[in-house]
Amino acid sequence: MTDPTPHLDDQLAFLLEADRLKGIERMTRLIDGSRLENSAEHSWHLALFALVLSGHANEPIDVLKVLTMVVLHDLVEIDAGDTFAYDDVGHETKAAREQAAADRLFGLLPPDQGAAMRAVWEEFEAAESAEARFACAVDRLQPVLLNHARGGGPWREHGISMERVLGRNQVIGEGSAVLWREAERRVRELGDRGLFA
Repeated sequence: MTDPTPHLDDQLAFLLEADRLKGIERMTRLIDGSRLENSAEHSWHLALFALVLSGHANEPIDVLKVLTMVVLHDLVEIDAGDTFAYDDVGHETKAAREQAAADRLFGLLPPDQGAAMRAVWEEFEAAESAEARFACAVDRLQPVLLNHARGGGPWREHGISMERVLGRNQVIGEGSAVLWREAERRVRELGDRGLFA
């Protein structure tokens, strides 16, 4: 009989390294305004979004694959940091920073497992499969809902226009037309209230 635990140390080391995601702050505040959300909380919330909202996907999806994507998609922020969605300068180096982070983080796992998880992460980044399009949709929807609940949140604080918010988030419609209609409605409602720059 073969030893069932030859890679356990590497797997546990990866999981402990993943704990660092709890320390990566995002620009979105919790609904109560008490503090900024961290990337681990964001990933958990997206998993819940995927479970609850999967029936609104434009196409049939494998929900377990979507869950895997949303749990893995921001791990690279452990090394690369969270780049604010509207930070044009930060986005110039984001892809390179995240690729280097993916090399290191997924490289902590046994080769087959690391390669499989890296492939799911890359599929999310490419947004070409039905699952990736839906995962990207909920990834964009979640901060829209939180920012709407907070009267514009960081959009107001950073002088982001309604048009820019709509332009960035219209990709939600590629994963779910229903969820895009709701996101757009909420963003425009903030605009009607004069809560944009």
